[in-house]
Amino acid sequence: MDDETKDSNGAALKDGDSVQLIRDLKVKNSSLNLKRGSVMKNIRLTHDPEEIEVRDGKSTLVLKTCYLKKA
Repeated sequence: MDDETKDSNGAALKDGDSVQLIRDLKVKNSSLNLKRGSVMKNIRLTHDPEEIEVRDGKSTLVLKTCYLKKA
């Protein structure tokens, strides 16, 4: 079983990488919208290989890797 975290293109991700959004995302329970092309820096991997954590201002967001590509 492959527990490696990969982006939408199959590139391996690790803690501290930067990723770019490949589509607009609406954040649940918030008026915040993340725009396509936005770069998220210093990601953290989670226990789930299909999700990562990223800080956006003061909030921590959990993003699905299928909407990201390595920057």
